[in-house]
Amino acid sequence: MHNNLPLLPLPDAEVYFAPDFILAPAANAYFQKLMNEVNWQQQSITMFGRSLPMPRLTAWYGDKGYTYSGLHNEPQPWLPMLLELKEKVEQASGQKYNSVLLNLYRTGQDSMGWHTDDEPELGQQPRIASLSFGGERRFSLKHRTRKDLKPVTLTLTHGSLLLMQGPTQHHWLHHLPKTAKAVPPRINLTFRYVNGR
Repeated sequence: MHNNLPLLPLPDAEVYFAPDFILAPAANAYFQKLMNEVNWQQQSITMFGRSLPMPRLTAWYGDKGYTYSGLHNEPQPWLPMLLELKEKVEQASGQKYNSVLLNLYRTGQDSMGWHTDDEPELGQQPRIASLSFGGERRFSLKHRTRKDLKPVTLTLTHGSLLLMQGPTQHHWLHHLPKTAKAVPPRINLTFRYVNGR
């Protein structure tokens, strides 16, 4: 357990979830600042030979560049607010982070498919600290090989912190499915430690 963060009972994983890591008044303020101050971008990915807009807006800040889904992201310099949030997460997790990927899910139709965060730059045991602000969304994890294990679903609440570390990315996929429900916009920050240049 990290500083009282609850550990989820998942085999082959080390996942912690604190649904009210940042309380509502502060979470509301962070949400507004993130909406207004982050340099949000609409990137495209190539799938089946076609260039398609990503189903969310993104931004990359930090000390290192990072490549995922075939996209290389040059880091933008840290905003003071992002450094403040990074420090809070580092204190809670006992880990260090040097970069953050931000996602803005504008509606319930914005989503993220099944994937793992296991790029080589993230090292042998990638550590991902995921902070959520805004609309609540369902988040699911499923084991890569053990069909006897049912997928696990969490509700990522406003101000929640999810830590995925240890062997998690080697054994579990995760995704944020679309929802037909009307949901407010959600901002997600995934802090990570990137090795290399």
